[in-house]
Amino acid sequence: MRKRNSAALAWLLLAVAGVCGAQEFRPFTVKDIRIEGVQRTEPGTVFSYLTVKVGETLTEEKAQQALRALYATGFFKDVRLEAEGEVLVVMVEERPAIAQVDFSGVSEFPVDALRQALRDTGLGEGRIFDRATLEAAEQELKRQYLSRGKYAAQVQTTVTPLERNRVAVNFAVTEGEVAKIRGINLVGASAFSESELLGLFVLRTPGWLTWYTKHDQYSRQRLSADLETLRSFYLDRGYLDFTIDSTQVSITPDRQDIYITVNLSEGEKYTVSEVRVGPQSIVPQAELEALVQLKPGEVFSRRRLVETQKAIAERLGNEGYAFANANAVPETDRDKRTVAFTLLVDPGRRVYVRRINIVGNTKTRDEVIRREMRQLEGAYYDASRIQLSRRRIDRTSYFSEVNVQTAPVEGSPDQVDVTYSVTERATGSLSLGVGFSSLDKFIVTASITQPNVFGSGKYLSLQLNSGSVNQVYSLSYVDPYYTVDGVSRGFDLYKRTVDATTLATGAYATDTLGAGMRFSYPLSERDTISFGITGEDVTVETFENSSRVYKEFVELFGSEYRYGALSAGWARDTRDSLIVTTAGTLTRLTGEIAFGGLEYYRLGINQQFYWPLSTTFTLLWNVDLGYAKGLGNKPLPFFKNYYAGGPGTVRGFEDFSLGPRDLDNNVLGGTRRVVTNLELLFPMPGAAQEKSLRLGAFIDAGQVYAAMQDVDLGLLRSSVGLALSWASPMGPLRLSYAKPVNEKEGIDRVQRLQFKFGTAF
Repeated sequence: MRKRNSAALAWLLLAVAGVCGAQEFRPFTVKDIRIEGVQRTEPGTVFSYLTVKVGETLTEEKAQQALRALYATGFFKDVRLEAEGEVLVVMVEERPAIAQVDFSGVSEFPVDALRQALRDTGLGEGRIFDRATLEAAEQELKRQYLSRGKYAAQVQTTVTPLERNRVAVNFAVTEGEVAKIRGINLVGASAFSESELLGLFVLRTPGWLTWYTKHDQYSRQRLSADLETLRSFYLDRGYLDFTIDSTQVSITPDRQDIYITVNLSEGEKYTVSEVRVGPQSIVPQAELEALVQLKPGEVFSRRRLVETQKAIAERLGNEGYAFANANAVPETDRDKRTVAFTLLVDPGRRVYVRRINIVGNTKTRDEVIRREMRQLEGAYYDASRIQLSRRRIDRTSYFSEVNVQTAPVEGSPDQVDVTYSVTERATGSLSLGVGFSSLDKFIVTASITQPNVFGSGKYLSLQLNSGSVNQVYSLSYVDPYYTVDGVSRGFDLYKRTVDATTLATGAYATDTLGAGMRFSYPLSERDTISFGITGEDVTVETFENSSRVYKEFVELFGSEYRYGALSAGWARDTRDSLIVTTAGTLTRLTGEIAFGGLEYYRLGINQQFYWPLSTTFTLLWNVDLGYAKGLGNKPLPFFKNYYAGGPGTVRGFEDFSLGPRDLDNNVLGGTRRVVTNLELLFPMPGAAQEKSLRLGAFIDAGQVYAAMQDVDLGLLRSSVGLALSWASPMGPLRLSYAKPVNEKEGIDRVQRLQFKFGTAF
């Protein structure tokens, strides 16, 4: 039998039970400490958490502290303190450890990702098993399935004891099917058709594209956004009293079908009777009144009212008043159904920009973004410069989203901090191009392009083309900020072999080795001029079946040419975005003059107009004109002629198949080219909110003319068709289907389906 200090033992047992014993506790000096009951935990671990040390006097307070410290580790489900003479005995019962975590029936999520997620919450192999943590993990797993629309998902957890005080945890999941929205009902709508109103919703019943968009799966956030869209629709059409009375979301007993009912009250339509701008002394009153978009007699539109308020605030912001407000005070006449507004302008305090912060850029260096800034730290706040900076960052094409926020500096009412939040996108691309034709059969092209090498903003491209017609090996490099004031410098090195024996152009081949250097200089925020110099070594080969024109040129001027070329250009770009363009123009003028072994010049004009017809439709008109001529009483080299046909010029016709022909019907190309494209751009039906999908209905027209031929627009070839642009998860896809309108039977070569596919990284 162990000899125990009976008084100490009695107190310790009562202390563990939480009972205040009547027997008085007598402190004693601890001569030794013994740990009992540990299996996996090292005794040293227990000693490290124990608050009582050898040589100390064990008091009632210290015993309670020791018990609390050991329980707080979470390693033990029972702890007892006993005394044997002057030896303190710590009796512990360990919690089991998790030996393995398994899943069965899981296909919606990667199992490894689930294991890692549970480990982050404290439930993983080697961790101490805790029932509360297990229940929390089970609920989180169910929540994840609910977020995927699988409302019938069931999770059953099994804990199996193993040897050496360990357990195995298994999550048995019955995933079930995704619950789909089977019906959306709008109760109370009479001014507009239900189909028109439901067309505003992102959420919808299953359709031909919902397998990709997942918009037939219920989401509380999406429904809230749809209801706000519905409210804006009514308010923009004069229904000032519009309200959404209630919303019901019901699910069938089998948890497979969801029905949504929205009860609304439209109210009456109001017109604007008057809009007044309150007095202020910062900007001329007439200038602010000119910004008002709501006019008397027009139907009330909340969108125009908000745009008016925003325009006034931005105008004051250009003067440094970052927190200017134009509060609209309505005066409603319900009998006449009119509303008048007084815009009370509060400019606030003029402020400085203390600091400009950039967040979200994990790959792109700060300096690459900061060099696009037009708002400077320490200068007066200027809303126009801040927005210009945002557009310039967007134009780099390194980011899928760019947002800017302004926050006041605490304790400094005359200072603000500006934060640009960016979302980086995969700027590099591995591009594969595929083409089909009866003559050229199968063509594969590949290119690796990285416009943002190592986050430096520098452009690097390697192109390989293994087609049977074009074989291209090129390396390009551009530093867009060769100098601090925005002068860019680029280099090009390329080897190009063209075998046109199977093309409509007739039989010839060229082998070109070239190198060039180019510079561009920004004249303003929208205008840029460029200069370049190129040297080429070209070898031309003709064949027995080559066109007579080709043979005569080689006979007169030889088959090998070494020459240089100077180029210059001017561009003006006012487009609102390079990612999804909806408004603006792009103008480019280019010129090239060659000297040495070849002597000629080329001039080009390209003009693009983007008109926003609505929030969803954009009209694009593109005009491309080219003119070339030989110098020194020499004709333009036939392999420098213009050609048309194919993607980029006139879709629906084969590449290089339009233009003057010889007696054998071979296309010779020409010295002048006229191409125009009219395209209506709009979202994919059923996926209006998906910016990655865009359709275009187009009309293309173009032709190439010989040197001695008049430019006759009656000879233009044209086509109509549809084009699809999809930024798919695997990379960008461009697809077009065109039907030629006025092709000449037996002359023109038609290729209706054309597409290009690439992979982003």
